[in-house]
Amino acid sequence: MDFSFPPEAEAFRAEVRSFLAEHLSEEMIEATRDGTVHAPELHRAMAERGWLAGAVPAELGGGGRDPILSAVLIEELQLARAPIDAMAVTVVVASILLEHGDTFLRDEVVPRLLDGSALGCFGYTEPESGSDVAAARTRAVRDGEDWGITGSKMWTTLAHIADYVLLLTRTNPDVAKHRGLTFFLVPLDAPGIEIQPVPTMGTEVSNATFYDGVRLGDEWRVGDVDGGWAVMKTALKYERGIAGGQFPSPPVIDAAIDWARTTRRPDGSAPIDDAAVRERIVRALIDVEVCRGFAYHTAALASEGAMFGVEGSMTKLFASESYKRHCREFQDLMGVEGLVTHHDPDAHLGGRIEENARHAPVTTIYGGTSEINRNAVAEGHLGLPRSR
Repeated sequence: MDFSFPPEAEAFRAEVRSFLAEHLSEEMIEATRDGTVHAPELHRAMAERGWLAGAVPAELGGGGRDPILSAVLIEELQLARAPIDAMAVTVVVASILLEHGDTFLRDEVVPRLLDGSALGCFGYTEPESGSDVAAARTRAVRDGEDWGITGSKMWTTLAHIADYVLLLTRTNPDVAKHRGLTFFLVPLDAPGIEIQPVPTMGTEVSNATFYDGVRLGDEWRVGDVDGGWAVMKTALKYERGIAGGQFPSPPVIDAAIDWARTTRRPDGSAPIDDAAVRERIVRALIDVEVCRGFAYHTAALASEGAMFGVEGSMTKLFASESYKRHCREFQDLMGVEGLVTHHDPDAHLGGRIEENARHAPVTTIYGGTSEINRNAVAEGHLGLPRSR
């Protein structure tokens, strides 16, 4: 089998690496340890290259970059440990607005999202509904030409730096729960909004957001009234499309290899001399190659115009679960050294493995939990009956 990439993909990979060598610094990566996974300078530089707009389908007015090239971009950014959470979310929000928003949103907001001057975030989950987004209770009530929004959201990551939140609301409580939903794009500087930081185990700061009688004009509505479920399916399509470019974290494996080679035991040997240690590392490297196959297969389907379904779920599930497993096994190998945080000057490579071990479980939740993705694969790929 020929696993080589098209010449244009390799040329683009070289361009991305050159760009990162110029624009990404270790200081930018270190700054994300305050819990905000975003580097404004890098984000704007990528926008200036057209890389944000390039991810938006051409039929929606975006750059229509080949999905294989998008997967190359995501892989190289992840290999370099670039902070790209805000980029990915903002591109998804812009794509949704182009597909479901009215002229005002497409003309006034989308250009700001794609030129790097504004950021978006998601407002789906609520304190009492978890992954069951259709159980949303945040109310949007029509008041003449305007809407009044009252309620709360949990895990509104990036809200403390974002300009807009794509907010899921309930506009009709008298119908089936998934039929009475409506989306709005809410400016986060609107009166009546409160943002409270929520520190997480994985270092990343998320937020609880509260909406107390927030008033919006109808031009901020996204999609039809009570048609929010269709918008949600679009959101998942784009989010899992980006998730389809996820890879288990090779920088964590590199850290484990470095530890295994440089650490010395009392007898003078190194962990890398142990066959069991080598086997764990090699199994992790094999997982990376398997996941690259998943990710680029999904990208190839999209490049050929096929509407992939479970492939995105398969990739995201494998990437996040194997990433979590790698981190746990590497901590096992390192013993107490694997628990030393980056605050300790003696931490191996700045405590990279310990930090990733705390972050890895988070990746099994966002973009669809592992349980939800397993159901999608079981039903859509294996043909098993619905379990709910």
